[in-house]
Amino acid sequence: MCAAYYVHAALELMEKQVVAVVGPQSSGIAHVISHVVSQLRVPLVSFAATDPALTSAQYPFFVRAAHDDAFQMAAVADIVAHFGWREVTAVYVDTDYGRGGVDALGDALEAARARITYKAAFPPGADRAALGDLLVRANMMESRVFVVHAGPDSGLDIFALAHTLNMMDSGYVWIATEWLAAAIDSSSSPSWRAITMGRIQGVLTLRQYTPDSDAKRSLETRFSAASRQSSSINVYGLFAYDAVWMAARAIDQFLGDGGNISFSVDPSIRDANGSALRLSSLRVLDQGEQLLRKVILANFTGVTGQVRFDGRTLVNPAYEVLNVGGTGVRRVGYWSNHTRLSVSAPSWTDGGGRAPNRTQQQQLYSVIWPGDTTAPPRGWVFPNNGRPLRIGVPYRTTYKQFVSKDSGPDGASGYCIDVFKAAVALLPYPVPVSFVLFGDGVKNPSYGELVQRVADGSMDAAVGDISIVTNRTRVVDFTQPYVESGLVIVSPVKATSSNEWAFLKPFTPGMWAVTGAFFLFVGAVVWILEHRFNPEFRGSPRKQMVTIFWFSFSTMFFAHRENTVSTLGRFVLIIWLFVVLIINSSYTASLTSILTVQQLSTGIQGLDSLLSSSDPIGYQVGSFARSYMMDELGVPVSRLRELSIDEYADSLQRGPGNGGVAAIVDELPYVELFLSTNCQFRTVGQEFTKSGWGFAFQRDSPLAVDLSTAILTLSENGDLQRIHDKWLSPGTCSSQSTDVGADRLNLSSFWGLFLISGVACFVALLIYFARILCQFCEYHDGGRGGSDEGGGVFPDPERSLRRPARLSSLRDLMSFVDMKEAEVKRAIRSRSGERRLDRSMGGSSISEGPSLSRPSSITSPV
Repeated sequence: MCAAYYVHAALELMEKQVVAVVGPQSSGIAHVISHVVSQLRVPLVSFAATDPALTSAQYPFFVRAAHDDAFQMAAVADIVAHFGWREVTAVYVDTDYGRGGVDALGDALEAARARITYKAAFPPGADRAALGDLLVRANMMESRVFVVHAGPDSGLDIFALAHTLNMMDSGYVWIATEWLAAAIDSSSSPSWRAITMGRIQGVLTLRQYTPDSDAKRSLETRFSAASRQSSSINVYGLFAYDAVWMAARAIDQFLGDGGNISFSVDPSIRDANGSALRLSSLRVLDQGEQLLRKVILANFTGVTGQVRFDGRTLVNPAYEVLNVGGTGVRRVGYWSNHTRLSVSAPSWTDGGGRAPNRTQQQQLYSVIWPGDTTAPPRGWVFPNNGRPLRIGVPYRTTYKQFVSKDSGPDGASGYCIDVFKAAVALLPYPVPVSFVLFGDGVKNPSYGELVQRVADGSMDAAVGDISIVTNRTRVVDFTQPYVESGLVIVSPVKATSSNEWAFLKPFTPGMWAVTGAFFLFVGAVVWILEHRFNPEFRGSPRKQMVTIFWFSFSTMFFAHRENTVSTLGRFVLIIWLFVVLIINSSYTASLTSILTVQQLSTGIQGLDSLLSSSDPIGYQVGSFARSYMMDELGVPVSRLRELSIDEYADSLQRGPGNGGVAAIVDELPYVELFLSTNCQFRTVGQEFTKSGWGFAFQRDSPLAVDLSTAILTLSENGDLQRIHDKWLSPGTCSSQSTDVGADRLNLSSFWGLFLISGVACFVALLIYFARILCQFCEYHDGGRGGSDEGGGVFPDPERSLRRPARLSSLRDLMSFVDMKEAEVKRAIRSRSGERRLDRSMGGSSISEGPSLSRPSSITSPV
């Protein structure tokens, strides 16, 4: 009725040949009037019609002088994503304005990986009883995040009823669109604020951002004075002020450019029978399109900031995020289409909508939520609609310790069921569940199909031995794994006894060769370093060779009888004995393991040998191992054999030549249980996948997150291990894995020790030979009879001829090296004395006259 009145008033106004329309204040009325002005080609400048469905494509003469709700709903979606909520309940008026805003909210939430789980729509003018029933139904849903998109009257009634229904307590989240901020800003009545503000404590609301300016403050002062302090101007009043100026500037520019205003009759418009309106008197504005262009080319600074259009959209959309508290509101941040959520006010300096203060991470100041708490609410609870969760449970026919049918009240039991129950018991809210068996009970069901049932919504969750694999995580959400799993290879093995050459097995051939070479090398190095000092390392060549070999290998048992006296020799020996100690200990431990543990051999050594063969491979019914081997490993389907657990042992014993399989690929928990009672089989190689078992829930289910926390708690307090021991007690067989050659020691484990020993020998030899060279030079320098230094003594020609031949003689050097250290030192001291005597006699010859001969007694012995 109200809309019809406004339309009637608008048509009466159009009879007066208007050139522009500013308004209306409702999106619903704007829809109707836009039809009229488009027909009459009169620009309509709206400051309050924020419905995104109102577009220039549908209504060419409609100009929106404010920001539409698509931006506001993007801000709401960013707030929801900022606090990590995934589900929202939308409460809205069932009009074009409400539906358009909620549709925009749904699109924005979808982009933020959230969604509207319940839409609570009410008709315009709904009474309090209808609104109360609406809130009761909404409160039965699991979401506790409510977005209210309505008018001021119905919106405030909703909050009053929510307060009565205790829906404004702790745990609830209420977000109101900008209608609430406009209502608060418009009222200055203390009584109104005292009553209303008490009902909306903790609510978040939005307000279109308008930068502070002198023009804005002046308008607010004038408005307050005109209304005698009874009300204040809200943001819609500011946009209305700029809209009037926009239309006035456009008309002024049009007339200033020489334009004329004229109207013409549209023959398609006729009077309605019995109507007081004279539709035939309506005239079409001939210059409507030119005037429209002037309107959309507006570019000036108004009380709301810069007024300019990008196409038909007002530039620089931005909102303030407000938190209701006390008797007013508190700003906790800003939102713009460039900076998103930020604690800094948007600013545009280039006129193009680019924000120089763009933030890298969305942020807000702390919010005081309903219930006077600063901790962000979880945003959801288990739905209070009396319907339990439908939990799909695989109906296993083998290894029922994990999960299977049970005659008890739950209908299912097993290790996985007990873990799920224990985790649910730790949740801070009750979760009623109903277990639904999946499978025919004849063979194990397909776990992929069970997960797909959850993704399709046929079941709320799936509990059981469900592996977390990539293709499943694309359609459902998994909890934290409660069992570590992975694919392993099971193969038949045969026992082999130790033979007479078992003592050679601890070392690989390379290790034996390097160890033997180092024994000889170190022995030779010690002989070289000790030969000049130690009589035990001297003698005939045969005796010295025997000493080297004996000393080298006796160090293996620390039984060497030769003492080392040189510092370098002791340095090398200490390091080598440390190496020998490590090698001896490792050899003893490896040999003990080889002789005491039964050795097993198998034709399959691991994944590589399995893939390179052409033998058939078995896998468990319903396991993802089949798809993994085909898609990831490229195993032909002709090699794969589907087996039940009961067929494992028989197929492995028969082997590929008798209709069996060479190996079985299955998940580790099943294999461990199988091997606990089948000692003739072993796992070979290593796990070639890493995964785990988890509970599957529908995408974005908050219950998956809470249960993950509960599973971690079970792991930390030991309950998870106790449940494991209850159902999966170890068997009598050893779980030792068959890895042929695992106890052999190779060179890679000891190369560091050999490197240290080799470097020590090299450094010792370098120091030793440097010292020998210095002594050798000093020894021969001592044999010179004269000096070329001042005194005028000429060297002996005969000695000058012999010296090059002696210095170049390898035999002299080897003889010098073979000399004892004591003999070398005596010879050097003797040569030094002869040199001093030669110098003194040379001085006497100079005083008596030159002489070309030297006393024969000065000649050094060779």
